[in-house]
Amino acid sequence: MTVLQSFSLAGRKALVTGGNQGLGRAFSAALAEAGARVVIVARDADRNAATVSELSRQGLDVSAIGADITQDAEAATEQAVAELGGLDILVNNAGVGYHNESWNVTDEEWDSVFDVNVRALWHCSRAGGRHMAQSGGGAIVNVGSISGLIVNRPQWQPAYNASKAAVHQLTKSLAAEWAGLGIRVNAIAPGYVKTAMAPVDRPEFRRHWIEDTPQQRYARPEEIAPSVVFLASEAASFITGSVLVIDGGYTLW
Repeated sequence: MTVLQSFSLAGRKALVTGGNQGLGRAFSAALAEAGARVVIVARDADRNAATVSELSRQGLDVSAIGADITQDAEAATEQAVAELGGLDILVNNAGVGYHNESWNVTDEEWDSVFDVNVRALWHCSRAGGRHMAQSGGGAIVNVGSISGLIVNRPQWQPAYNASKAAVHQLTKSLAAEWAGLGIRVNAIAPGYVKTAMAPVDRPEFRRHWIEDTPQQRYARPEEIAPSVVFLASEAASFITGSVLVIDGGYTLW
């Protein structure tokens, strides 16, 4: 196997949660471009259909399942595995967050963040991990955040920060426990990326989000996606339990 061949995902079967927009869409496209067959699991049926249509026109092997993983993560994972005929790669990307100071965070907001960012990820990982264990291994890539490493400015978002720190620690815990099963578990920690969830263009955020970044800019989702391909591929065969920071240098200061 050559160096470039080690990055190939030809013949691999991948599931991406929340893969119909933003970072998740970029991850789905990148995995498919690398040769994987990809199933997206996300709630919005119309957005699913639009994403699958667009990526299919590019010649990419992508399909979608409409499901709310906060309610039926294991059933959705089982459906994806049945459609794919197995599972080699799981990208736990679905996430939600709110800007709200601690005094004003409601129980509903807190529960919503942890239900999506942590509990659903946990259930998808266990369901997908069982299949990987039975078939000789696989790769799980969790989407954490620099918010699990630092406290963001100027907005307050304690629930989101705590949830992403939990994702990082869960990544390490599962990596240690499942290494003997041939399952690698890693996470990425993106910085500020231009998506619907991160309003990077708003003037009130520029001072702290852009000017405090050594590279003096935000990222595009397509810049983050190759790292997911890398962690899912044989090129990362000796990497597990790592949190790969992709932030333009933001956390250096």
